[in-house]
Amino acid sequence: MSIQRFTNVIRLAPRLSAMQTYRNNTSAAPAAAGHVPQFKTLAITTPKPFVFHVELNRPKKLNAIDREMWLEIRECFEALAINPDCRAIVLSAAGKHFCAGIDLSSMMALGQQLADSDDVARKGVIMERTIKIYQDSITAVERCAKPVIMAVHQACIGAGVDLITAADIRYSTKDAFFQVKEVDIGMAADVGTLQRFPKAIGSQSLARELCFTGRRFEAAEAERCGLVSRVFADKDTLVSGALDLAADIATRSPIAVQTTKESMVYSLEHTNQEGLDHIRTINKLNLQSEDFAQAVAAQLTKDEKPVFAKL
Repeated sequence: MSIQRFTNVIRLAPRLSAMQTYRNNTSAAPAAAGHVPQFKTLAITTPKPFVFHVELNRPKKLNAIDREMWLEIRECFEALAINPDCRAIVLSAAGKHFCAGIDLSSMMALGQQLADSDDVARKGVIMERTIKIYQDSITAVERCAKPVIMAVHQACIGAGVDLITAADIRYSTKDAFFQVKEVDIGMAADVGTLQRFPKAIGSQSLARELCFTGRRFEAAEAERCGLVSRVFADKDTLVSGALDLAADIATRSPIAVQTTKESMVYSLEHTNQEGLDHIRTINKLNLQSEDFAQAVAAQLTKDEKPVFAKL
């Protein structure tokens, strides 16, 4: 940054401080509880300012994902992506296990639908549309503009692995275990694991071993290979740690955080130069934002942390 730019930021500091006080009392206030969306298979709360806690909420079914949950996951994350009162999301699960995979009873209903048609082409269309619904549900987590932190306890199997690999950050309990289970029911994983899991752990060899065999692996191995970045003693400390991290993220500029996520997700599937071109195009506007000026002014003047307007 040029000396002139720093000088301008310093000149702005008193005005920005006044703006900050105003926002503390108005636009930066978190949403009221009435703004929390409601679902049948998900429980949503707002335990900290600008932090939403999403729980898989089919504990009697071990949070196996049925058609309704697939649809609600997508609806939930698409809504939170544009909710100005949400800056970070924690996803955990109610009950004994995080996720037992796909609900096979809902697959039986699909089988009945297929049986109603004698034409293989029409059966194929039904299957393609169904798989696309499930894929789009998981992709909604990855595409959500807000950072998503997974808090995994006990079993995370099949579709559960699809779900967590779409997140930005993954924590688990020490008793958590993971399994890419699809091969054991005679199918290839088709809603994200085969695409995201190898990138998440950074080892094609280990990813293929786990996906070819369906071998169960524990939290210690998951941490070693990079699938999770922290392991906690129990579920309570896990969720508390994930919420603390989300709260920390939520204090920072939503423009900076959301742009960072967008650039990192984009760069996963593009060359380094394409990633550089992408962030340059965004930052030619974002470096002129009031968030940038406020944050730099606070650093230079050793002022209190800035309070950023909703986005």
